[in-house]
Amino acid sequence: MAATTHTVSNQAPPLVGYEVYLGDRALTEGVERHLADAAPGVRDEVRRELTDLGRAAGSAQAQRWAREADGNPPVLRTHDRYGHRIDEVEFHPAWHRLLGHAVGAGLTDAWGRPSGHLRRTAGFFVWSQAEAGHGCPVSMTHAAVPALRADPELAAQWEPLLTAHVYEEGLRPPADKAGVLFGMAMTEKQGGSDVRANTTSAVALDASGEYLLTGHKWFCSAPMSDGFLVLAQAPGGLTCFLVPRVLPDGTRNAFAVQRLKEKLGNRSNASAEIEFDGTWARRVGEEGRGVRTVIGMVAATRMDCVTGSAALMRQALTQAVHHAEHRSAFGAPLIDQPLMRNVLADLALESEAATALTLRLAAASDAGTEQERAFLRLAVPAAKYWVTKRCTPMVAEALECLGGNGYVEESGLPRLLRESPVNSIWEGSGNVQSLDVLRALQREPRALNAFLREIGLARGADHRLDAAVRELFTELADLEGIEGRARRVVERMALVLQGSLLVRFAPSQVADAFCASRLGGDWGSAFGTLPNTLDLAAVVARARIAG
Repeated sequence: MAATTHTVSNQAPPLVGYEVYLGDRALTEGVERHLADAAPGVRDEVRRELTDLGRAAGSAQAQRWAREADGNPPVLRTHDRYGHRIDEVEFHPAWHRLLGHAVGAGLTDAWGRPSGHLRRTAGFFVWSQAEAGHGCPVSMTHAAVPALRADPELAAQWEPLLTAHVYEEGLRPPADKAGVLFGMAMTEKQGGSDVRANTTSAVALDASGEYLLTGHKWFCSAPMSDGFLVLAQAPGGLTCFLVPRVLPDGTRNAFAVQRLKEKLGNRSNASAEIEFDGTWARRVGEEGRGVRTVIGMVAATRMDCVTGSAALMRQALTQAVHHAEHRSAFGAPLIDQPLMRNVLADLALESEAATALTLRLAAASDAGTEQERAFLRLAVPAAKYWVTKRCTPMVAEALECLGGNGYVEESGLPRLLRESPVNSIWEGSGNVQSLDVLRALQREPRALNAFLREIGLARGADHRLDAAVRELFTELADLEGIEGRARRVVERMALVLQGSLLVRFAPSQVADAFCASRLGGDWGSAFGTLPNTLDLAAVVARARIAG
């Protein structure tokens, strides 16, 4: 029947078929900046990879996969039709397509390629904007490499499979697959982030390095992975183990999936409660050195939490700006109206600061020098604390820019909002990150020196940044009750680091607005409260999709 009651007008067209990488000025400029010293061939290769991935991420196909994967959560099958225990999780085909594209694009392959962390981080940033849930096994597979390198024999066996650009679904012996995925199972009911309270036990077998595990894990991410890094109590103390789902002879390891978590967001991904009962495991590293063995994995996954949150923020900003460009009210496009311009500019500042910090961490990982490793020791937990904390309020504000349309599932913004808290919780919540920063400040003076050297590169460029750095020095010099002030200290550290990066590398309008609001105190308690003396139109124009 023909519609006769009204015509549809003043609605933003679907944002589809756009360039997620090339359309992001802050991202492309940052990647080029950090590739400046790379060989020309490497620069060209990275540009091609990211351009292709960005084009795929903005396609109608990827958007359809995302809706289907999120709308059809994984299902646990504990037994087959005959009553045999199988402990398998079924995913929608769209999940496998998203995951296969991620692996095929090299998002688990950072450790052995030129500029590997930069290109992989930028790719993770781009592809996560299509759908974030499948990034969990991608992240853990990438991050397992440094932990396995504690045992050269294991690394030689597994690393080529972990970094392969081939995704093969299904449980089979790893030797029969061209590529594998890894998961992680660290925390237990009674301890959470306090993994030293773990009770899962490990009993050594006669064969060197082989154990049987008994116990449980309260959160096991991506339970259909081929292998897992697990912490358990061995005779020598808390130890890291590799637990394969399928043993070399093709039989299933004892790995009982009790149930899947029903989560706020991250719905396409499976998080499980599991039990070990005589589960075969291979020790990774020395007995009693479990935390030290997995620390490289934890650092890598924390960096991915920063990247994932920055990606959500950029996608939310993109959706808000697109809507404001095409929606009019009271006789003018929303994007040209002063108050909406203020809101969008404020969101753009938050997004660009997160993007710049994310890329800086990746570049430091590629450099691999003692100086950069010391910098990362403080920068990673500080960034993990702050960027992931800023994600939820920013996504909520971006959703509000679309009004009622943003509150409707079809807009995609509710999925982003549900996803937004997860990276602040995973790999250690805000308190865990803040206390980690305090430990580094107290025990590792090189880390503080490296951090101060980094922010000092912008000294004298902006008086508000200089004043904020002096305030940070005052905070650090006062050790009285510093644990209770830890969040305040870490927030200030993250902000001055972001300010230093923007002052050095962002357009003057962006750096000026960031320093005035985040460091100079000329800002309210909500987005859209920037001082009206700033060039907000230039900030918003930069946030628009380029091209």
